[in-house]
Amino acid sequence: MSAQLQMFLQQVTARTETQIAQSLEQHTAGAETLFAAMRYAALGPGKRLRPALVYACAQTLRGADFEPASCDAAAAALECIHAYSLVHDDLPAMDDDDLRRGRPTCHIEFDEASAILAGDALQTQAFELLLASSCAAELKLRLLAELAEASGARGMVAGQAIDLDSVDKTLDLAQLENMHRLKTGALIRASARIGALLGGADEGQLAAISRYAEAIGLAFQVQDDILDVTAETATLGKTQGADAARNKPTYVSLLGLDGAREKLLDLHRQALDALAQLPGDSSLLRQLADYIVERSH
Repeated sequence: MSAQLQMFLQQVTARTETQIAQSLEQHTAGAETLFAAMRYAALGPGKRLRPALVYACAQTLRGADFEPASCDAAAAALECIHAYSLVHDDLPAMDDDDLRRGRPTCHIEFDEASAILAGDALQTQAFELLLASSCAAELKLRLLAELAEASGARGMVAGQAIDLDSVDKTLDLAQLENMHRLKTGALIRASARIGALLGGADEGQLAAISRYAEAIGLAFQVQDDILDVTAETATLGKTQGADAARNKPTYVSLLGLDGAREKLLDLHRQALDALAQLPGDSSLLRQLADYIVERSH
């Protein structure tokens, strides 16, 4: 990772966590455990990739006129949605994981009911954050629509449902890609598109950003599948080999390790090709694409 990207991600993390922490400062009397579980899930260790895409896309299009504060609410909202999805994905009724980001999952640290409620509350917290943002009403409505569609039954939740239904089944490549375009890719795409809209993107720029995000969204999942086979639990921060243990279809199980790595490189090329259609300096987005395919956890 370059020094530029490392500094950028540190700044993104600081801004995003400050925004989320401030939004959770005032808790409801008697619901202290709920708020503690929400903070545990949303402010714990993490890559902050989705917030990073918001800031990077807006900065790419705004250039010298970019103001990070314009992205704070949206970045925090996307991280809240992502955190909620991880809390629910780890539950006994879902993937039944006891380790996430190198520490106990929310339902292990607290209890199952608290984790369910924390996930529910983080989901709605995301929309509260966006509604309270200072952007123009017309733009705010468009951002809310992007977030809602990506998060729900036509996006991430649909992908999770397909994933659960696919255990012990054989999927072809098109079916596997459809699942991951929804489960992982929809929120990544929404993050980039929301950042682009905050950056004043026209329809052509928004289309290029969307192609970029769709490629890195799939690339993220392909690399996850590769790491599930090749990395150690201590490095991953979650249980190594979990997908294979549950007999879940993956890019590695379908294409083999070498085939999955070839797929990863092809998606990386697609992402960089999409960036070539954008004006200005897209080096941050290029570096984020590099990071996604080269990461070790």
